[in-house]
Amino acid sequence: MAGISPSILSADFANLARDVSLVADAGADMIHVDVMDGHFVPNISIGVPVVASLRKATAAFLDVHLMISQPEKYIEAFAKAGADLINIHAEAEGCIGEMIDKIHALGKKAAVTIKPNTPENVLFPYLDILDMVLVMSVEPGFGGQAFMPSSLDKVRSLKAEITRLGSHCLIEIDGGINLSNAHDVIAAGADILVAGSAVFGATDVQAAVKAFKTI
Repeated sequence: MAGISPSILSADFANLARDVSLVADAGADMIHVDVMDGHFVPNISIGVPVVASLRKATAAFLDVHLMISQPEKYIEAFAKAGADLINIHAEAEGCIGEMIDKIHALGKKAAVTIKPNTPENVLFPYLDILDMVLVMSVEPGFGGQAFMPSSLDKVRSLKAEITRLGSHCLIEIDGGINLSNAHDVIAAGADILVAGSAVFGATDVQAAVKAFKTI
């Protein structure tokens, strides 16, 4: 059984506290918070103030995904705002190892993400110090895209290397995840499923979370 991290990118931003409470009460393991700067990805979403407001509204674990060009500049701000895990991109500017150390020094869990065109082996040197890696199964920047099956090979490869190292690093996957492909994703080795439209676009949001939890 994998964990579920509903992405608020697909939530109702006018009722964000309500939507987060709905999925948290239904058993969501994390809340996925997509931060986009309009430069690293071709869209703009939210920033530090929204994370700080969410922190006041929920005790849920905040899984903050920084899709920004210069994450090092903002790590401390998001840590202070209440992020529980800070996730940077391997393709962003800055030294990955130094940023992981900074996140940990601030008392937060650290993750690194790869885009669909980035080989998974760029993550291998960090698997023994990371808390989580994230495989993007769509091009980051927009919700509602179709799942890329090729991402399953990356998940399998990462799982094999994590097992070989004896690491406790989790594997998260994000993009086009739904109840139809969740079985395959979990079988490949994913530990945490990020789902946006499949949860917040469902007729019954809490039932959708519970359905993911039973896979």
